[in-house]
Amino acid sequence: MRCFGDGNDLYGHYHDHEWGRPVVDERGLFERICLESFQSGLSWLIVLRKRVHLREVFFAFDPRKVARFGAADVDRLLDDAGTIRNRAKIEAAVANARATLDLRKGSTPLAELIWSFRPRPGGAPRSFAQLPSFTPESTALAKALKGNGFRFFGPTTAYALMQACGLVNDHLAGCVVRDEVARDQASAALGAFAQESSTIGGLR
Repeated sequence: MRCFGDGNDLYGHYHDHEWGRPVVDERGLFERICLESFQSGLSWLIVLRKRVHLREVFFAFDPRKVARFGAADVDRLLDDAGTIRNRAKIEAAVANARATLDLRKGSTPLAELIWSFRPRPGGAPRSFAQLPSFTPESTALAKALKGNGFRFFGPTTAYALMQACGLVNDHLAGCVVRDEVARDQASAALGAFAQESSTIGGLR
């Protein structure tokens, strides 16, 4: 069985190949921070359907390019029906790009900061009703990101990020990809993240 996505190819592909798989690179994490913020108050499927266009208008979520956006860029995106037309969310994406660059200049780049809040693995949930909307770790992550200049990112959004990027494995017991995702997450713990962090550090 699948946790979700049956009957929709886009959603099913996201479930099988992305949700819960470790994301350890700066650009990938920045993109997902933006997408999770855009999703607030909307269905995730709406964001997935707009994702290709969002990648185009946000220059593949390159923080250096998004950080240079000004008022005219925000207005341009608000006039674009292919985007999520919410001024606060768009302005947050720009602010978060600048905050990502600021983290590069410090001692803890974005990937290292986010993954430092990874909790210990838990048991397999049997239904989505058993899953929390936020946790102590996601609350602490949201606080840390806000303290570093990130916007539109509370504990619930932080937990959704942790689910999406592989910090937790919330695929249900019996899900066809749960064990595979668990192996991917274990591999990240055994060195893939450390290798990626080294690469990111070289960009400072």
